[in-house]
Amino acid sequence: MAEQKPIRVMIVDDHAVVRSGLAAFLLVYDDLELVAEADSGAQAVQLCPEKKPDVVLMDLVMPGMDGAETTHAIRERCPNIKVIALTSFREERLVQGALRAGAISYLLKNVAADDLANAIRAAYAGRATLAPEATEALIHAATQPVAPQYDLTAREIEVLELMTAGMTNPEIAQNLVVSRSTVKFHVSSILSKLGVSSRTEAVALALQHKLLE
Repeated sequence: MAEQKPIRVMIVDDHAVVRSGLAAFLLVYDDLELVAEADSGAQAVQLCPEKKPDVVLMDLVMPGMDGAETTHAIRERCPNIKVIALTSFREERLVQGALRAGAISYLLKNVAADDLANAIRAAYAGRATLAPEATEALIHAATQPVAPQYDLTAREIEVLELMTAGMTNPEIAQNLVVSRSTVKFHVSSILSKLGVSSRTEAVALALQHKLLE
């Protein structure tokens, strides 16, 4: 019976000390082989077709291309490569972003060595592994009410932004180079669409539901 080839692993992390620690960890396991390291998302995307890893250990928070962007780019170019998000962060948006980008697993960097090795083997076999914190974040996100859609126009969003900045109608009119009556019309439309009766309520609701990026 032919000996099974080791699983080829690439590490992507902008911190040299993390890459060094993960590289040392991989040496312990005969069935895992480090084939590449990348200190940025761009370098990872460039190396994948050349080094052909089976599994990528992906940091999520990096300057330039973040881990989700990098994961998406790698999965587009090399769809057979499995990506494990390996991060210190457990925020819902990071978990969702990584999984939407195509990561098969999400683990925190405090994971035990054997658990990480098993997650790499599972990913290679096409099975997902989620840290309990990641599962909890996904459940929490799934049970949150969907933010209502208010269907504001681009101009109304501009006016709302200026309202949020504390501008009066005359100041908004001057800023947007429109008449005061036009601003008054937009403000009335905004209040109507948001279902509020005052500018203060409109601003509070906009901030609460993150209507303004």
